Amino acid sequence: MTSRPLRITIWNEYAHERENPVVGKIYPEGIHNAIAAFLREKLGGEAEVGTATLDEPEHGLTVEKLAATDVLYWWGHAKHLDVQDEIVDRVQQRVLEGMGLVVLHSGHDSKIFKRMLGTRCSLRWREAGERERLWITAPGHPIASGLTGEYFELPHAEMYGEYFDIPQPDDVIFISWFEGGEVFRSGCTFTRGAGKIFYFRPGHETYPIYYDANIQQVLTNAALWARPSGTTYLGTCRNPTESLSPIERRE
Repeated sequence: MTSRPLRITIWNEYAHERENPVVGKIYPEGIHNAIAAFLREKLGGEAEVGTATLDEPEHGLTVEKLAATDVLYWWGHAKHLDVQDEIVDRVQQRVLEGMGLVVLHSGHDSKIFKRMLGTRCSLRWREAGERERLWITAPGHPIASGLTGEYFELPHAEMYGEYFDIPQPDDVIFISWFEGGEVFRSGCTFTRGAGKIFYFRPGHETYPIYYDANIQQVLTNAALWARPSGTTYLGTCRNPTESLSPIERRE
């Protein structure tokens, strides 16, 4: 007996690719489809990968779509405020119930990431195309599986630097060093309710980062790590009228 495929949805606001010719040339089918393509290739029949974008009805994240999603990837940047609060509520509830959430790059400023973490998630940033070295600080973590060496590099990246205003992560898997001197906690995990969250920093739209083999390995690992564990979410209030043990009657 085989288990059903892992159901993955890649969400992208899909704005830069259509508005900026530079981005459109790098990701002609959109960042969401670039990520979906390598996940389908690497996971094969183990996963069913779909996409959703901001302009679709209900941002492509209907109740039915989210109910049929095990792991949701989120890429947003220019349109954070255009995401309806009702949809954010819906995604939050699914994460608490056990759906995995993988937040990418500038998704640190998304409504859903800030909602889940409870902080501003602010940081330092600079777009100068500088070299980034990602040190693997938790080599035994499943998300780092298959990576070789102690670090890997991206030749050109947008800099994100500390202080990163997030609560204490469960794990810090990657720490980035940038050519300009800054460092950043680039791969962090969190648990909220029954759901797992992974934030991964690389992915600026004007660089072909999602074609990098190491980045693809990390994001493939993330899908397998973030899948629902089957834990029952007990975060709703309950009012049992029958006690587990007899209660002595008192005047």
